[in-house]
Amino acid sequence: MLTLDIQRATAAQCPGDGPLRRAVEQALLVAAAGERDWELSLRLVDCAEMQELNRRYRDRDRPTNVLSFAAQLPADIDVPLLGDVVICAPVVCREAADQRKTPAAHWGHVLIHGVLHLLGFDHERSADARRMEAAERRALAALGWPDPYARPAAVRAPA
Repeated sequence: MLTLDIQRATAAQCPGDGPLRRAVEQALLVAAAGERDWELSLRLVDCAEMQELNRRYRDRDRPTNVLSFAAQLPADIDVPLLGDVVICAPVVCREAADQRKTPAAHWGHVLIHGVLHLLGFDHERSADARRMEAAERRALAALGWPDPYARPAAVRAPA
């Protein structure tokens, strides 16, 4: 079972709770973590808040699309708290338009990416990146969204 706390701290266009919840659930399923109870929070923010978080926690003074903060509980505390995912709505909306993706598909990708980080996935090394991208692709395909890593078909010149 998933307990998802969604906080909306932006006036930017965001998906409804249903699509957000489905993306989180699918990320948990593809990572084989859907078999237990999980609790996490999702905060949808504006650029100023995201820039402050990115500066404070990553030393990057600009907004980014998603940040994940895994729960760091003492070993003797057994609660299903996974952590927090923060998404910058204006950045995700802009990226979707720039990349010519549907907003729903890009929101799903960014959210799945953030949840996978909470589950220990990373993309610093190429082998880890391939593993994470494969999990993202499986989750997105299960939701009916396109592969964000697919390259457009080559345009052939007329013969």
